[in-house]
Amino acid sequence: MTKLCKIAITAALVCLPFVTCKSQREMKTINEGWTFLKGDATGASDSVYNEKGWDAIVIPHTWNTDAYTDKAYYKGVGWYRKKLSLSKDWNGKQIFLKFEAASKAASVFVNGQPVGEHQGGYTAFTIDITPYCSFSSPNVIAVKVDNAREDIPPISGDFTFFGGIYRDVWVIAVPKQHFDLLNHGSDGIFIQTPQVSAKQASLAIKGTVTNDAAEKTQLEVKHIIYAPDGQIAQTLHQNIRLKAHEQVAFTATAKPIINPRLWSPESPALYRVETILSDSKTKKVLDRISNYTGFRWFRFDGNEGFFLNGKPYKLHGICRHQDQKPIGVAMSDEMHRRDMLLMKEMGANFIRISHYPQDAAILEQCDKLGMLVWEEIPIIDIVPDSVAYANTCELNLREMIRQHYNHPAIITWGFMNEILLVTQRRYKKKIQLKPVLDRTLALANRLEKALKEEDPYRSSTMAFHASNMYNEAGLSGITDVIGWNLYSGWYGGKLTDFEKFLDEQHAQHPDHPIIVSEYGAGSDRRLHSFAPHNFDFSMEYQQQYLEHYLPVIEERPYVCGGTHWNFIDFSSALRDESMPRINNKGLVYSDRTPKDVFFYYQALFRKDIPVLHIAARDWTHRSGIQNGKDPVIQPIKIYTNLPEAELFIDGRSLGKKKSENYTILFDVPFTAGTHFLRATGITGNDNRPIEDGISVAFTPVPDRLNNENLRELELAVNVGSNCFFTSSESNLTWLPDRPYEPGGWGYLDKEKKSEETGTQTQIENTDDNPLYQTLRTNLEGYRFDVPAGEYEVELLFADIFKESDNLPYQLNETLPHVSRGNVFNVFINRHLVDEQLSPGRDDGCFQAVKKRYIATVGNEGLEIRFEQLNGKSFLNGIKLRKL
Repeated sequence: MTKLCKIAITAALVCLPFVTCKSQREMKTINEGWTFLKGDATGASDSVYNEKGWDAIVIPHTWNTDAYTDKAYYKGVGWYRKKLSLSKDWNGKQIFLKFEAASKAASVFVNGQPVGEHQGGYTAFTIDITPYCSFSSPNVIAVKVDNAREDIPPISGDFTFFGGIYRDVWVIAVPKQHFDLLNHGSDGIFIQTPQVSAKQASLAIKGTVTNDAAEKTQLEVKHIIYAPDGQIAQTLHQNIRLKAHEQVAFTATAKPIINPRLWSPESPALYRVETILSDSKTKKVLDRISNYTGFRWFRFDGNEGFFLNGKPYKLHGICRHQDQKPIGVAMSDEMHRRDMLLMKEMGANFIRISHYPQDAAILEQCDKLGMLVWEEIPIIDIVPDSVAYANTCELNLREMIRQHYNHPAIITWGFMNEILLVTQRRYKKKIQLKPVLDRTLALANRLEKALKEEDPYRSSTMAFHASNMYNEAGLSGITDVIGWNLYSGWYGGKLTDFEKFLDEQHAQHPDHPIIVSEYGAGSDRRLHSFAPHNFDFSMEYQQQYLEHYLPVIEERPYVCGGTHWNFIDFSSALRDESMPRINNKGLVYSDRTPKDVFFYYQALFRKDIPVLHIAARDWTHRSGIQNGKDPVIQPIKIYTNLPEAELFIDGRSLGKKKSENYTILFDVPFTAGTHFLRATGITGNDNRPIEDGISVAFTPVPDRLNNENLRELELAVNVGSNCFFTSSESNLTWLPDRPYEPGGWGYLDKEKKSEETGTQTQIENTDDNPLYQTLRTNLEGYRFDVPAGEYEVELLFADIFKESDNLPYQLNETLPHVSRGNVFNVFINRHLVDEQLSPGRDDGCFQAVKKRYIATVGNEGLEIRFEQLNGKSFLNGIKLRKL
């Protein structure tokens, strides 16, 4: 049952006389008053058990907040217990527990007795506990949850498998005659709209009535169809006779709905269907359920793309994981609804709910706000040789479809994501690969058959990574729609490889409807660059990447649309990269603050509102190298759907410029201090002025160093990197690396032997990972033309030259991590300050090492030299401060 339905039921109960209300369905959350133990415990299912040492918790709950700090986050068993007192008025009713999700597997006990189990961490399940209940004393509920099971999907994936009871738990009481509550976690009522046009629409209501009484009964099922304006459109009646302990299925077909109000993202008109179960003789209402539906029709075409309600329609989509740092997946309904409102504000009309079914609040918002949906189950990377795994996959697929069947927003069901990614990397020989491909193909065909049995009116989808093996293996011919997860220009290759791949696939398989189901680039708000490149994690490269991809999707009619990966910076405990434990490809940060590039999407997607955004929120405290007293010129970008905009700095106009690809770039002169930037424009429809403003603080770093400008300066260089890096620990900005020029400062490399390199492996003992992940090797040294005086020199090291475990998702990691015992001497102005320095040997590889030296400098300037003794000399960062 959806939560909108629950609200409608509650409202209906309030409106009915007291006696009638008590005879109907009653339900409430039981999220409070639980205790929790991380780990297994003998006897924890018993009704009498000492919970000393257990934690008092409230559901939603996860035990995996450790996933934000620990790659080896806890996978195993957790126990939950609660005492539940039942109203004596419920005696004689059927009592159910409904869990909206428990990851991955759950075993439920009531008063020491096992009452049910469930496999699957993302679908709901309902259990009849009537025979085990007490109405004279509190009932003890115990739940064993396990997120380590390898026979339950997912077993592999680029996200955290949070454990726990992380969605609501409900207790439900119904009369002996009621709608079926044990239909795969659904509410037992299914609404179909098989034929829809602008002129008329068909509607059928299916369901099952259960009689749990020991005597036969005669019931009436009434269906009231309400139009979007609340007026009754039709009323249908059915009489049903049931024997004792019998279930009877029913179908009711409405008369054609003439000139229906159509559902679309622009006009999400919802019809409400209220289904009421009554006693035929007494007319007493026994059960009632409300569902919402919408009338729309759609199709996917290999050449012409996607059509909604008979018109071409580009799917402007986004993918979404369900966690939020630091609470993980234990999110409230309000938080889920907030995410959907943010997506709608951005202009999205499509969401790929990835890679698993999510909270019912998401689907309710999609129906209400107007968001088309692709929903899927989490079969990812590889299919294991396990009958139990395959059976659970089919179970979870059927559960997902039945639980969310009535949502008009859903247009496609999915069941595999990048299923050959790990397969290809693990099995290099054909003789090893064939059995894996065979069982993958068999499972895909099995699931496609089950999907069409459950829902013949929606499309099926799988998402592939950029490999032609999906075509060669026959996987691409199974589902109605193909999703391609493409990262050209991020995990290697060029940006233009993106459109090349799409065009080649379309030419070779013109009848395959295509969605770009993933694309994205990571970004870290601490990193900025004026010469960005792939995998530098600068905010600017993410912008450059997405500014290339979106027009490609928009301009190709055969591409149905795209879903950006990902809406948020989400938890991926196995990842290292610039922000360990986080995949930072989001358009919003984990706290849901939009990144600047969010507004590029808004400018492109929203035609109904003017968008004018100065894209400087991600970098409001800037630095740059200043030549003398001249202003430092830096580019400032504006995202807008206006034809042109004007930019001002401190009230002075920098002129007007026309937009191209929804962007305008201004060269802005910065000097020391805080500046106010203001952008203005005129809307195209009503000539209304619009503006945006932001303050930017700027700290110049002198190109030429003297006693005056060195007085308060900490000159910090991000060695081997093209990026500015601002430490979240100290707020100090480390400048991009640069070669030395006489009179200035920089690295020495007369023989052109030094190389920039880096790693995406986490560096221990620091939060400034990016600063230590890039470095320069085989370098001669650094020189600073400074006046005489006493200086503090700080050198940063992290030896990355060791074999590390690479994930299949870190496809760019090509550095040969071979340690050769890197040993070198360090000289400052020809004075040996560190002999046979070996950070890897002395402190361990992938460890942050910080060395400080005090140097007295005469008129010769300051020069740091490195003498290689064995392996490589290297440096990750250098900082200079005059004492």
